[in-house]
Amino acid sequence: MTINSKTLAALVVIIIFGGIMISAGLGWWETESSKVAANFTEGEFTGQANPADIRGSYTFGDVEKNFGVPASVLGDAFNISTDPAAFQIMQLEEMAVDGEVEIGTASVRLFVAFYKNLPFDLSTDTYLPESASTLLKKQNLTSEQSTYLDTHTTTVLVVPSTQAGTTPQPEVEATAGEASTERIIKGGTTFGDILSWGVSQPVIEQILGMPMPADPAATPKDFCTSNSLDYEIIKPALQAEVDKTK
Repeated sequence: MTINSKTLAALVVIIIFGGIMISAGLGWWETESSKVAANFTEGEFTGQANPADIRGSYTFGDVEKNFGVPASVLGDAFNISTDPAAFQIMQLEEMAVDGEVEIGTASVRLFVAFYKNLPFDLSTDTYLPESASTLLKKQNLTSEQSTYLDTHTTTVLVVPSTQAGTTPQPEVEATAGEASTERIIKGGTTFGDILSWGVSQPVIEQILGMPMPADPAATPKDFCTSNSLDYEIIKPALQAEVDKTK
């Protein structure tokens, strides 16, 4: 049997859209990421969502769905004055004004872990703003958790989300020179700094998983935010390469 072009075109449309409708009905078709955190696979907390899997692309609303920590609590902890449920975690890296420590995705992971009394790797230096630590100290923390907060709480200014992008940055610029002297990657460290410390461009691009920006004055922190990369993963990987050159 010969099928003309019009009939063939109609059949293609029916097959494509019919398949989508069937997949959607069976729950196989998803148009966006489900934002479901990975679970612990061993130990006392097996089967529970693991805070270490919180991504910068998550909103506080996603965190609430995965961990049961109210988005309003997260908003209070990180000084978010707009709708906290819609706030995307990676934006914290743009709002935290300080040259010494980072407030970002890792900070949210720490807060959620302590708030829910879940395991967290305390061998890393992850900091929280005072507002977050104050909220956590109202929880039933272990002595180890309390001690960690005592040394990992910062007075870093987290600009309210309604003002983000409008705050002058002179203090941040002043700390960029410190980063170059100490060879420690901070918010103001540029790709040019890292290159000058002896890390080659191919190595940097391997860590990024994409070409490095052409402007050497660009910072890894801003680059990660613009390209939906997890700065809390990229930063230590770059720092490890910098340390090899010392």
